[in-house]
Order: sequence, then C-alpha cells, then structure tokens
Amino acid sequence: MKKIVFLLMVCLSVNGAFAQSAFNGLDTDLGNLYRMSNAQTRSISPENFTGEKGKGGMAKLEDKDKVNVANAASAARDLGQGWKVNPFIRIQAGETVTIAEITGSGAIQHIWMTPTGIWRFSILRIYWDDETEPSVECPVGDFFGMGWNEYAPLNSLAVCVNPGSAFNCYWTMPFRKKCRITMENINEKDPMTLYYQVDYTLTDVPADAAYFHAQFRRLNPNTTSDYTIVDNIKGKGQYVGTYLAWGVNNNGWWGEGEIKFFIDGDNKFPTICGTGTEDYFCGSYNFDRDGKYTAFCTPYVGLAQVIHPDGTYKSQQRFGLYRWHIKDPVRFEKDLKVTIQDLGWRQGGRYLPQQSDIASVCFWYQADPHNKFPKLPDLQHLEVN
Repeated sequence: MKKIVFLLMVCLSVNGAFAQSAFNGLDTDLGNLYRMSNAQTRSISPENFTGEKGKGGMAKLEDKDKVNVANAASAARDLGQGWKVNPFIRIQAGETVTIAEITGSGAIQHIWMTPTGIWRFSILRIYWDDETEPSVECPVGDFFGMGWNEYAPLNSLAVCVNPGSAFNCYWTMPFRKKCRITMENINEKDPMTLYYQVDYTLTDVPADAAYFHAQFRRLNPNTTSDYTIVDNIKGKGQYVGTYLAWGVNNNGWWGEGEIKFFIDGDNKFPTICGTGTEDYFCGSYNFDRDGKYTAFCTPYVGLAQVIHPDGTYKSQQRFGLYRWHIKDPVRFEKDLKVTIQDLGWRQGGRYLPQQSDIASVCFWYQADPHNKFPKLPDLQHLEVN
C-alpha cells in the first residue's frame, strides 16, 4: 500500500510539473491543450514586422517605393490596405535583414519560411537576450534538413518540410529578455525572396529553462575519416538533435562509422559509442530493401533524402538524415563533444576509411553563455558541387 501511495505521489508531482509548463504557455501537446494560461500569443511576419497586438496587415499601397513595406502593392492595387499588400520581403545580395526582434520573456514556438535561391547561401542566425554572438548560425536549408538544395518531404515532430518548399521548425526556444532573428544573403549577385512567420508566446520563463543552440559544420572532403559534429560545448545542458548531409565519394556501402558522445571529461574513449551510422539513425542493414536505399520519415528519425547520380552531370550518392533526441536527450554537466566515423567497406570484407563530403547541424540546449562558434565556411566552401 505504501508503494502505491508513493507511486501516486511521484505521478502527481510529474504531472504537476507538466501542468506548470503548460500553464506558462511554453510548451503544449494534446495532453494539456485544455489547460488555461496567461501567456500571450504573438506572430511576426512581413505583414506585422513587430508582432504587436492589432498591428497586422497595415501596409499601404502608397508605401510601394519604400524598402520591404509594400512588395505586393501591384497585386493589391484594386483592393488596397488589408489585402495582402506586403506578404514577403526581398533580401539583396550581401544584405542582412532582421526578420524578428522581440523584447520581454517568452518562447519561439514555430517558424515557417519559404526562402528562394540557393539555400546554402542564406544564413539564419538567432541571438538570445543580450548576446553579440549567435546561438544559432546555420545555412537555412541545413537547419531545416535540406542540405542539398533540393526539396524532399520531411515529416517529423521538430521539423517539417512541405510542398512546394515550405520550411517549418517546432523546436521550443525560450528567452528571458530579448530574441533577435536575422537572415543574411551571402549570394554574390542574386537577391532572395522570403515569406516567413515567427509564432511566439510572451510569458514567464522557468528558472531551469535552457537556451536553444544550433551549429553548422562542413568538410569537403573529410580527410580525417573521423568527422567532428561538434566540440568545445562548455556548460550544462542536453543534446537534442543531429542532421547530416552526407555525400559519398566512393562505391559501396558508406555508413559503417560509429557515432561517439564524449561527455564531461571523456578523453580517448566516449561514454556513448554507437554501432553504425544507419544504427544511430534508427535504421538497419544499409537502409536496404530489395537492393535499394529506402527513404523514410518518422517523428524522431529519418533518412529523408536519397539523391541518386543521373549518369550525366550529378556525381555519386547523396543522403539527408535526421535524428531528434526528443525522448532520449544526451545530458551533460560540464562539456560535450560529438564525432562520427566516415567509414565504408572495401574488398575482402575490410573497413574503408572514406573521404566524404559531410555537412552537419547539431541542436542542443544549454545555460548561456556558450562558447563562440567556429567561423562559418565562406561561400566557396559552403557551395554544393
């Protein structure tokens, strides 16, 4: 009887914690949507740059000569104000635009956007509170699981990519003082068009809420055959996701490499050591059914993209894979490093150290301040080629 009472008390305590989270309006699911909250819902888009209450759809036709104020004035000329006068912005070559700036405490809950052009040349950055260095710095395509600049449907809890090329992010991103989101167009000559919407809540943020981070890296080729997804994370937090855009430069199966999580002072040997690349992405036996790679998407993991060479201009196989640690975050107290081996098969049943084209995005939460990110590759070294 005492055991039953104890278990009930534990359940009530856990449920109470979830209820408080829902009450704050930071996170919701089907199990707590009925809970009332004092949080305030807001949304930023080109039709309401500030997200202020009652300030949406106010663009005027006569503002058509101003920068990013009435870009669809011609289409709306027969209807006027309130009729989709400014649903998008244009970002010129070499220009950085602040697409959202929020003051107060709350959380980003959803980001939708449809960037045009070369996705590797559009750099998304997010700054929390008074940061001068971004906590998110990533080409927009890779952030949304589209590292090869080609559309593929992606259906997961954290990220969805829908027809025709609609990027959606559902990571919860709390902030205490301020949030600033920018987009830089590093294309040397071409402007980009951006439709976007940032949905957020203004509410109190719990003391134990950590800040969202995302970091991009790329090696082409990866000459070490041992690719570092991230290192030099210092502080306390949890690792919550990996995206890999993997281009194979040799024949045969390419995914024998093990992922390794070096946690809190691990040196030569990690605390977590996987058994193969497809195993980490929750597949098996080369993702092979009937002699073919099989793409798949699930809420937490997927091989969302398989690009086959066409025999004329496209070289070799390319893959897009995601693994969200939503149910199994990797906790760390002091530091974290994550690597994955670039390993395939050679003749005679032996491992082949490869030199693949690998780009990665890692996602984690931690208490700020974070260490400065490595310098983002320049346009030439970002390019998909």
